[in-house]
Amino acid sequence: MAEPRAAVRAAGRRLMQRGAHGVRRTVARRRRLLVYLAILGPGMITANAGNDAGGIATFASVGAEFGYSLLWVLIPIAISLGIVQEMCARMGAVTGKGLADLVRERFGVRWTAVIMLALLIANAGVTVSEFVGIAAAAELFGISRFVAVPFAAILVWWLVAKGSYKKVEKVFLLMSVVFLGYIVSAFLSKPDWTAVAVGLVRPTLRLEHAFIFTLVAVIGTTISPYMQVYVQSSVVEKGVTVDNYSETKTDVWVGTVFAILIVFFIVVSTAATLHKAGIQISSAEDAAHALRPLAGRYAQTLFGIGLFGASMLAAGVLPLATAYSISEALGFEKGVSHSFREAPIFLGTFTFLVAFGAAIAVIPNLPLIRVLLVTQVINGLLLPIVLFAILRLVNNRELMGTQVNGPIYNLAAWLTAILVTLVSLLYLLMTFFPGILRL
Repeated sequence: MAEPRAAVRAAGRRLMQRGAHGVRRTVARRRRLLVYLAILGPGMITANAGNDAGGIATFASVGAEFGYSLLWVLIPIAISLGIVQEMCARMGAVTGKGLADLVRERFGVRWTAVIMLALLIANAGVTVSEFVGIAAAAELFGISRFVAVPFAAILVWWLVAKGSYKKVEKVFLLMSVVFLGYIVSAFLSKPDWTAVAVGLVRPTLRLEHAFIFTLVAVIGTTISPYMQVYVQSSVVEKGVTVDNYSETKTDVWVGTVFAILIVFFIVVSTAATLHKAGIQISSAEDAAHALRPLAGRYAQTLFGIGLFGASMLAAGVLPLATAYSISEALGFEKGVSHSFREAPIFLGTFTFLVAFGAAIAVIPNLPLIRVLLVTQVINGLLLPIVLFAILRLVNNRELMGTQVNGPIYNLAAWLTAILVTLVSLLYLLMTFFPGILRL
């Protein structure tokens, strides 16, 4: 009897040990998840802010006009976006200064003044488009723009002017959750996944004006100057240092991958429905309206919710990025956690841009396309200047010490800057000389 009892006890001990190991593994996984959720912030917010109202309209147009054939572009764009964002985040962690701060110190007041003026004009125009996106999304649900836009503007202003950095970051991260609706919308559209896979791995190029213009728009929409300003300044304000930078680096790359995945699903959903039906669109709300008869009411609803959340996120991030850059360039106090008395230029700039964007967005028959065209031209001129300034700063050993780019990483970064510059120049040529590709 003793032997069977001993065997039973031994078996019981083994089961308890396995159970204990299982519990420890579960606890370890939960801890890792909590650690990652704790460091989520600048990278995730910045990358998703790039998927704003204009971005969603661009990506929806890509799917509607070209189907799955431009999906391959998302792979090099993801790499380029991640590299640029990571360099700025690293500079913020190493130097403890924002991008405009470093530009003023290293390149002088004149260059800084020119860049900041261009950034202010461009961002003011794009902020208008974000509030137009809010208006369009609200009207999809039967809410007047004269109610939705002022309410959204007051909400965004109150959050930043009366909140702390941690509170603002949490709300911005919560806004990013609405992007998950585009994933569901894509599956509701029942795409041809084989064709999706082919479009993702087989590059397609056409020397046609519409194709090149769309290609340029996708790149220009995804990598914008204000994103670099925001990610670096928010890393500084969050108090990230070299010692804990590895967590922020993970945040930057995960945010980039998540943002590009959302772009992927927007293109897939519109390619599977609008392109297949031969429907052309000119705005994100056009895409939402067109999805209803093709993919159902839920697809339209999810697309509309995504548009509203994306516009709200960018309506907060864009003015903040501009306020950071202006305050840094002029050497004034800055930060979400400061009061009006402590940081009047920072919060004054933010307030002006939110009020201006909301006021212009409710004007009837607004020529938004012209406004966006002008601001995109300014962004097209500004982006190469900002990218080459970033590369000079991040490779300065006096400034960055051992945290400069490595040889392979630097090669990838320079290739990104050169290609984005060429694309920006092509965009400008097509803007000023529309018939250039027919010559």
